[in-house]
Amino acid sequence: MPFQIIRNDITKMKVDVIVNSAHPTPEIGGGVDAAIHNAAGPMLLSARKTIGVINTGRAYKTDAYNLNAKYVIHTVGPVWQDGDHNEGILLRDCYWNSLMLAEELKCNSIAFPLISAGVFGYPIAEAIQVASRTIQEFLEDHEMSVYLVVYEHEPFRISKIFSYNVLAYVTTADINNIYHERYSGDVERKRAVRLNLHTDALYAPEESIKKKLIKRIQNPEATFTETLFHLIDERNLKDVEVYKKANIDKRLFSKIRSNLKYQPSKTTAIALAIALELNLDETLDLIGRAGFTLSRSNAFDIIIVYFISEGIYNIYDVNEALFDYNQPLLGSL
Repeated sequence: MPFQIIRNDITKMKVDVIVNSAHPTPEIGGGVDAAIHNAAGPMLLSARKTIGVINTGRAYKTDAYNLNAKYVIHTVGPVWQDGDHNEGILLRDCYWNSLMLAEELKCNSIAFPLISAGVFGYPIAEAIQVASRTIQEFLEDHEMSVYLVVYEHEPFRISKIFSYNVLAYVTTADINNIYHERYSGDVERKRAVRLNLHTDALYAPEESIKKKLIKRIQNPEATFTETLFHLIDERNLKDVEVYKKANIDKRLFSKIRSNLKYQPSKTTAIALAIALELNLDETLDLIGRAGFTLSRSNAFDIIIVYFISEGIYNIYDVNEALFDYNQPLLGSL
């Protein structure tokens, strides 16, 4: 997917660019800076010295040496004071200038650490919000896979806006009511079949059932792809609008368009439903054509239902909530 927040060791990322949250002067700092230098080897510091002092918000590149990347982009984040000393603007500059430099270098993928959130003291939730907003803005007009890499074992919540409401939604028994109207009939019918209850369907002639089955097989409903592009045309949307809103790669979207029987992953199918701003029934219909549904028994599905029911279709907001609950993110590379 174009933008993904992940828990990982940034020095192990296989991307074109690894961004280093660098010390302003040519020396090895702590945290991520030290980890990147240790993994890259001593030549990285030698290359860093040729750059000299880096002003806050600026970005410069060196080779990556022993890292699984082509380049390291060095940027210096702001030291947190109180939020009233242009910290947000300067932090945005770190991400923006690094992204623009990566594009100049014709890179397709880039991994950022959470700049300034370590020894520089920037509050983690605020740091992620600045990073997320800046990356989203960049991806509106550019094609690149961007990773925001946070510490593997550091527990925190990034979705300050929705975390309380989502938590209440995930834990409340009232979630069952959302599904009742749509599913109750199906549930009762299936239960009747399992228990061999006396229903008309159970006593239908065997030959009639076979004919109906053959008719269904010979005249299948529209596929996921056919339905997807019908909905796109119906809304007068452009392909680029849809795949960017869905947080999926242009190449994947092209594969879907060119194959009427394409089988998407569940996360991709839901991402496209959210990009089209479908309501719950429409979402269930679209993803059902790919063989998926939304259940009452797991956090991922309940979170998706929450955002759709609330009419919140910003996929980055959805992904932040999914990340908080250690669920798969929407979209796909």
